[in-house]
Amino acid sequence: MDWTHLASAILLGMLIVATWLASIAQANERTQKSQEDAAFIERLIGQMTLEEKADQLTQLSVLTIPTGPIEDANDPKKIGTSKAGSLLGAYGAENTRRLQHEAVQGSRLHIPQLFSFDVIHGFRTIFPVPLAEASAWDPYLSQRTARAAAVEATASGLHWTFAPMVDIARDSRWGRVIEGAGEDPFLGAALAASRVRGFRGEGPPDTSSILSTAKHFVAYGAAEGGLDYNISDLSERTLEEVYLTPFRAAVEAGVDTIMPGFNEVDSMPMHANRKLLKQKLRDEWDFQGVVVSDWAGIRELIPHGVASVPREAARLALNATVDIDMVSGDYNAELPALVRSGQLSQDAIDGAVRRVLQAKQRLGLFDDPYRYSDPTREKTQLLQPPTRALAREAAQKSIVLLKNDDALLPLSKNLRKLVVVGALANDGVSSLGSWSADGRASESITVLEGIKRAVSPMTEVVYVPAASPGSTDISGIEEVQRAVVDADVIVAALGETADMSGEARSRTSLGLPGAQDALVAQLIKTGKPVVVVLMNGRPLAIPTVDEHVPAILEAWFLGTEMGHAVADVLFGDVNPSGKLPITFPRTVGQVPIYLARKNTGRPPSGTNAYASSYIDSKWTALYPFGHGLSYTTFTYGTPRLSKQRLAFDETLTVQVDVQNSGQRAGEETVQLYLRQDVASITRPVRMLRGFSKVRLAPGESTTVSFLLDQDDWALLNHDLLRFVESGIFTVFIGGTSATDNQAKFEVITSAQLTGPGSAIPRTLRD
Repeated sequence: MDWTHLASAILLGMLIVATWLASIAQANERTQKSQEDAAFIERLIGQMTLEEKADQLTQLSVLTIPTGPIEDANDPKKIGTSKAGSLLGAYGAENTRRLQHEAVQGSRLHIPQLFSFDVIHGFRTIFPVPLAEASAWDPYLSQRTARAAAVEATASGLHWTFAPMVDIARDSRWGRVIEGAGEDPFLGAALAASRVRGFRGEGPPDTSSILSTAKHFVAYGAAEGGLDYNISDLSERTLEEVYLTPFRAAVEAGVDTIMPGFNEVDSMPMHANRKLLKQKLRDEWDFQGVVVSDWAGIRELIPHGVASVPREAARLALNATVDIDMVSGDYNAELPALVRSGQLSQDAIDGAVRRVLQAKQRLGLFDDPYRYSDPTREKTQLLQPPTRALAREAAQKSIVLLKNDDALLPLSKNLRKLVVVGALANDGVSSLGSWSADGRASESITVLEGIKRAVSPMTEVVYVPAASPGSTDISGIEEVQRAVVDADVIVAALGETADMSGEARSRTSLGLPGAQDALVAQLIKTGKPVVVVLMNGRPLAIPTVDEHVPAILEAWFLGTEMGHAVADVLFGDVNPSGKLPITFPRTVGQVPIYLARKNTGRPPSGTNAYASSYIDSKWTALYPFGHGLSYTTFTYGTPRLSKQRLAFDETLTVQVDVQNSGQRAGEETVQLYLRQDVASITRPVRMLRGFSKVRLAPGESTTVSFLLDQDDWALLNHDLLRFVESGIFTVFIGGTSATDNQAKFEVITSAQLTGPGSAIPRTLRD
């Protein structure tokens, strides 16, 4: 007998048993802790008066508020900070520690508050606006930037952010396009899940974990006319297939809270929409977290026309399971009387209070109300070099090269004279974009500064503001002609100021605002090489720029490190790799315009006048979804399929060879689209069902693989049930949605599917 092997086997067995016993002990410990936590919350609820419960469901704001009927109710000094379960807009470790002390000591039961803020794309270090970051097509990048934002925000005493915004937006007139991931539910779901995970991090008890909020539930981005706060009139099918998808992905990823939109769906405002909030979100999706109103969204049920007085608005909202009333003060004022009169059940208010207290408990605030308010930690976490480096990386990856005729870009750093024009080039505020939290313009790098830092000391950089997006004054344009006489290249920063995109920033025109069209005309007349750097929070309709300017970079609003990132791409230190997450129209008359359109019975062909097209413009996009060039070129092979025919429950592997056929290293986002050619209901011309980023050296090739299954070829049938129908499918693979590189396969069996399937793309599932 080999005693050595026997002893090793015995030791291994003992280790396995010990590990098993330890795991059982840990599981029992977790169960016991969970039971103790639940019992604590129930005891606390049992001790609370109706007024104290209403306080927990009230959120006050310490921000400057607009004048109006809710001003007095919203004044924290009038109500008292201890009369609210959460505060909006209070941050800073010392400040939140003081406010928490007032709340804990000022309330009978010593219940701590939650401190919330709109940390949308960074806190002190500002990352690219969400639409820009979506151009990176990089879920892991979005997770990393959300994690970094959470670290900074929680170091300043915050517990809760109202992000990510996951609204699908297909009408660029709507200003809040800037806050989301664009037009596509597949890409939107991927980024929603990643940002939720980033905000959470390792989760409590880690004090860098921040509560996340998926907003604005639901179809807020489908506002009629692109007009903010407007109604959303859409079919239940479109709601299910498009607008609900990223919210379900956020719920699957563990989002903590949900915020209803200001819109209505099917004639019911979302803040009173029990069908969608209670039946869909809570009952069908099993969402156990908090639902928080948007700013005064409950009071606004009155102008919507479904309530006549604040008491009725409060009753409708709580019955729809809206747990927290942001700033209107109506829950604080009305809920106790509604319960006492029998118009609201005790269970309804207790359920809302329970969810709010559980959120505080998960963060460990009952154990230590001040654990997020550490001044020492705050001093070491804000605007640190690694975070700025991440901001620069994110900004680089968010830039989209729209056009580059004759390889004008990248520019040489040794130019003799470079003229920079446009007021935006030196606008540090606009570099940050909207919702810039605690970001400071003084700490951001403008495009002009980035260019000056990047070029050779021998290069003369001349700056001419020339024209502003906010003014029609053309007097400064004359200076351009004089400045560029001996210039080698002109770089023009054009687009929108930061306050032209965002909430309440709808536009009826998508052209260049102010005097910028006149500036473009002058630049074209000079005959000099022109590079346009677009700064904007929505797709712009720029056919003249596209026709006459040889090189165009879509730079969006890139945050703290914008200038560095733009210069990195302009001068070739970084090869651009961004792809559009939203379609660019030729004219505002085309919107809404998006990839996943239906074919119609008379699809546009260019030859038939009686087709779905325009008589005064091309029907196609100026730049399609997924478009983005590189300083190198990529060549695709024909897609290879693991099977030509398969049953509904089998998987399909799709492979494609990609080669860098250019002269420099580059990164490419390989995109897979799918179409069912014939079905019992009409299907989109193509739908995004996969994407993968690859980095290749010159001449290098790789094989990219995608795995498809029943979630990819399922549809909602006439009864809105998930169903796989047999038939022919076409798969498209390329570097843009406009690719015609395709292969076909057949699903030979049909079946109704059980369950909703996963909204999170396969590559991101745990």
